[in-house]
Amino acid sequence: MSKSYEGDGLQFQYPTTWALEREENENGWGITIQSPGTAFVLIVCDQDMPDSEELADATLQALKNDYPDLEFDPVIEDLCGQPSVGHNIQFFSLDLGNSCKTRCVYSQEGTILILSQVSDLEIEKYGPAMQALSSSLKIDDE
Repeated sequence: MSKSYEGDGLQFQYPTTWALEREENENGWGITIQSPGTAFVLIVCDQDMPDSEELADATLQALKNDYPDLEFDPVIEDLCGQPSVGHNIQFFSLDLGNSCKTRCVYSQEGTILILSQVSDLEIEKYGPAMQALSSSLKIDDE
């Protein structure tokens, strides 16, 4: 079973057992979709419309500041019918391996950052739900 989110120029499905919180910030808004464990998806809109590559690189740098030994691969892929840029990132926290994906894409609302993170211990449990959420994402272009 899943819940639907529709607003802010976005639509997506997420599991009923996950919690969704939306908050305004100085440059737009952010939505956190939290699993019952530690896995989560963060969707942030920066209405100042920064360059998507710059936003992806700034996000990577912020993670590098916290996890200096992280490893990453740059990624360009289709997201919601348009090119997105970001990184596939691996790092250790509290002796646990973690996988993080960042993708940035433009929308009518602003530049959208999607960050998903899951530990190696939870990837089998929550990875499919995270992929389903990402696959269900639609960004209005009108």
